[in-house]
Amino acid sequence: MKQALDATARGLRTFVSDVVDGFFEITHNSFALLGLATVFAVLALAARPDLRQTGEEQLMGWLQSRKPVPEAVEVSDLEPTAIERTTAASPHELPKQQAAVAYWLSKKYRVAAEPLSVLVAEAFDLGKKTKLDPTLILAIMAVESSFNPFAQSQVGAQGLMQVMTRVHGEKYESAGGTLTAFDPVTNMRVGVKVLQECIARAGSLEGGLRYYVGAANLTEDGGYAGKVLAEHERLRQVVAGRAPPTTTPAPRANPVQVVAPPAAAKPAQPDPQQVALLGDS
Repeated sequence: MKQALDATARGLRTFVSDVVDGFFEITHNSFALLGLATVFAVLALAARPDLRQTGEEQLMGWLQSRKPVPEAVEVSDLEPTAIERTTAASPHELPKQQAAVAYWLSKKYRVAAEPLSVLVAEAFDLGKKTKLDPTLILAIMAVESSFNPFAQSQVGAQGLMQVMTRVHGEKYESAGGTLTAFDPVTNMRVGVKVLQECIARAGSLEGGLRYYVGAANLTEDGGYAGKVLAEHERLRQVVAGRAPPTTTPAPRANPVQVVAPPAAAKPAQPDPQQVALLGDS
């Protein structure tokens, strides 16, 4: 009996030893084959860059496909009451004259007619209250800011009518503070108040414009008053139904003149187109 058990134990040990030896042999051979395969792959990739690039692209694609999808970021919901903050209106809702002004200004200054419609309507409303011509108010905005409500000069004039906020800051207090200088309608109303004060102080419209631009104590205003009055006149023509061109035509080149003998010389006549252009400048 003991001999049989010893024989069985020896057989089991031999079996286990053979299994272990076989496992190590297979593993050793597998690693050897894997190493050879790796060497051949490296040599192949070194000899064929195109294969390397293709392999990299495929590997990158596989990695990207395994990448977890990030959670979608929710976009902030739009406010249904945002229309209440929008300074725009349909020009079709304006009276005919005001709509014509809005469209003409839109074409000349390349600004949308919808926000201009609000400014035009406000200018006509302010004109009735202040006895100022609404086209004068619009002309000042055109020259000052080209209807950019966020404009700011080097000296700190801000908004549509380029009001000096640090000088007239108290005029914005009832509207909520000086930041309302960038609200188009508020800036218009404050600008008109400043314009009224300037005209009353100077005693004339042209003098008031010089005060408005800060050139009252200077010998000249850089042509500011002339520009405003010229644009004012063009807008009055639009209101009257005679829309002038939205661009000022360039002066024609003077033709070559033949010098006549002194006896036949005649007084030179001014070119009427040049005279008109000087009047509009």
